[in-house]
Amino acid sequence: MKKQNIEIKFVNNWPEGEIVELYKTGGWWKDSYDPSGIKPLMEGSFAFAVVVKKDTGKAIGMGRVISDGVSDAYIQDLVILPEHRGHGVGKKLTNALLDYCLSKKLHWIGLIAEPEQDKFYLSLGFKHMTNYVPMKYQTGE
Repeated sequence: MKKQNIEIKFVNNWPEGEIVELYKTGGWWKDSYDPSGIKPLMEGSFAFAVVVKKDTGKAIGMGRVISDGVSDAYIQDLVILPEHRGHGVGKKLTNALLDYCLSKKLHWIGLIAEPEQDKFYLSLGFKHMTNYVPMKYQTGE
């Protein structure tokens, strides 16, 4: 594994443009979204982590946790810029988010994996949930 000069930072604020770029990389950003919503999104998360490249200070990845802080936690919006994938960065980020949840005594931690990404999460200790179906309310968007 190539040595990465990175660090994981848990933050409540980060330059909007860098976070928008990460959301676009994940395919989760619509042109109709207002970048000014990034700050409240970060502040409203139970935890928001960025992977920072030490030599540039720029975010090359992110992930967040939504939770009530008592019983359940959901990891979402986990993305690493393509040029930094395959070097253990996503694993380091996911483990940091898991460690944060476990330190807060949250032991039901779930996520919905993108297609074909379940192998990555299985390698980190996640299991497929049987007898459950992920669902989304359709708003027309």
